[in-house]
Amino acid sequence: MFPIRSFLTALPPIKIVDIGAMSLGEGEDPYSPLLAALPCELIGFEPVEAEFAKLQQTKSPNTRFLPFFIGDGSIRTFHECNASMTSSLFEPNTALLEKFQNLEELVRVVRTEQVQTKRLDDIPEVSGTDFLKVDVQGAEMLVFQGGVNMLKDVLVIHTEVEFVELYKGQCLFSDVDPFLRGLGFQLHKLTQAGRAIKPLIVNGDVNAPMSQLLWGDAIYVRNFMAFSELEPPALLKLAAILHENYHSFDLAALALEAHDQRLGTQLQPAYIERLTS
Repeated sequence: MFPIRSFLTALPPIKIVDIGAMSLGEGEDPYSPLLAALPCELIGFEPVEAEFAKLQQTKSPNTRFLPFFIGDGSIRTFHECNASMTSSLFEPNTALLEKFQNLEELVRVVRTEQVQTKRLDDIPEVSGTDFLKVDVQGAEMLVFQGGVNMLKDVLVIHTEVEFVELYKGQCLFSDVDPFLRGLGFQLHKLTQAGRAIKPLIVNGDVNAPMSQLLWGDAIYVRNFMAFSELEPPALLKLAAILHENYHSFDLAALALEAHDQRLGTQLQPAYIERLTS
């Protein structure tokens, strides 16, 4: 694979918005390849105070973090858990979690508080977002419902989704998928994760999945049948994201073909030649 920045020399900066931005380690964010390969602007939202402080201490240039609870604009109860990454605007479904290896142990509420959520549509800093990452432990639909106008500009969404009710009353993948499709997105990739049901353990690893699908990451891209409706700069950014972050070379080539049709360029043939040479 070649760096696409060497090929698309006039590539505009990529704007990334991260909802649930606590750090999982250097290079572990879903958009880390973009930050390493392309000019980017990052805006992250992290409401857990300790995690927000860590982000503030380690942030790099062109990066900004805000301590907002992103949702639908309503007042909600925030459930802070013993493992910060499992904290949620929804109450953990303990009866379900405790059936699985090393799951309920990581999702124990240590305190609750009433919080005012903010809608993405009401936050001017997120205007013009290209890449949206969402990891909010069951509150994904609240984020999307509060950002319908903002999502009109977004090219790629990388969101955690759940397939069973890990948190009481949460929406599942079966709710998120038709909502995003209705906004012009197409499911592109889907990862899967889970745990073994007690008392079984996979090769002594309590974190290893066995059979039951619990959660995963869903990657949505603007519907490829409507690439011709995107502006040329957006098509270049979309091709760059697909190339660098997901190695989705065929879909990147399709975005470049739409660019060629709009402006009379020859980017797709040149890109394919670079891939196959």
